Amino acid sequence: MKKDKLYFLTFLSIAAIFLLVALIASKYFIKVSANQLIEVQVESSKREAKEVAKLIDFQLLSGIQKEDILINIQKIIEDSNSDSWFISVFNWSGKEVANPDKTKLGQIVKSDEVLLTSLKEKNNSENLYDLLIRNKNVSTYEIIHISPVKKSDLIVAANVNVNRIKNQMSALKSNFYLIFLIMGILVIVLSFVAVRIIGSAYEKQLELKNSSLTSEVVNLSKLNTDLVSYKEKVTLSPIVSSSEINSSKEKDKEKDKEKDKEKERILTYVRNELVPIAIKDIAFVHTENTITYVVCFDGKRSTTNMSLDDMYTNLNSTLFFRANRQFIISITAIDKIIKYGNSQLKIVLQSKTSEEIIISKNKAAEFKQWLNM
Repeated sequence: MKKDKLYFLTFLSIAAIFLLVALIASKYFIKVSANQLIEVQVESSKREAKEVAKLIDFQLLSGIQKEDILINIQKIIEDSNSDSWFISVFNWSGKEVANPDKTKLGQIVKSDEVLLTSLKEKNNSENLYDLLIRNKNVSTYEIIHISPVKKSDLIVAANVNVNRIKNQMSALKSNFYLIFLIMGILVIVLSFVAVRIIGSAYEKQLELKNSSLTSEVVNLSKLNTDLVSYKEKVTLSPIVSSSEINSSKEKDKEKDKEKDKEKERILTYVRNELVPIAIKDIAFVHTENTITYVVCFDGKRSTTNMSLDDMYTNLNSTLFFRANRQFIISITAIDKIIKYGNSQLKIVLQSKTSEEIIISKNKAAEFKQWLNM
């Protein structure tokens, strides 16, 4: 239950964080995108108004009557007010002389002067976005730019259909919210799955550690149980017979004789000179390029014809240990024992060696047992 609760809380946390970020980010992205869209459309409408003003000016210079020009323009722009951006023409008195809506012909132009002034002075799409979308006092159609026709009383106006712009912005918001919703679902689900996978892997590691710890505790309890039972046997065991005592004494004598038989020195070579070396003075023995070297505590080196195996049989196993295929080391020569790699041991001797002495994982237990002899 605790795991499920943890995962559920993780899911809620990720969802809450993403929702908070999405609310802040979506407003910013919507405004930036809307400003860029409006800016492009405003510039396009201004350019169109200027081109129409130049066209009227050219036709007037060509001798075409103003009434004929206005009739032609009226036919061109008729019913274009259903678009987001459209063109209209009015004269200096403010009367509409060409408008997509025929019912407005002859009427006085009505538009937000604040909006027109703002655009004329700053040319800032952000102001247009705020005035069109957030300002509820604007009418359905607003003039955003005027371009006078030279040597006439006509003025070409670029208009915006506010309702259409608002619909575009609503569609833009809907698209953004849909994108953020899909992204949110994907991020939350993928994050939740990642947490589950990582959590499961971590739980498996904990279970393995717990199982190994449990096995160690069981082994330790078995050792304690065996120790207690052994003590009980020693306490309750009968008195040892004299024959058993005599046999044990004989075994001890045989061991003493074997110790007496152990060599106290070995014969080595320094160039062509024979040099006997006391075994107690040997720090370590090693092979290099099929040659067996004997190194003493004082640093003196000599060679021997015996192999490393033969040398080991001639040394006291309680004082010397076969570390690996290249080294036999003396217990008195060991300076430090360092953990190395995966359950390996690194031996640092008092005398410097040409190579590192590494005891393998398989031989580490035997080395520890040798140290406790």
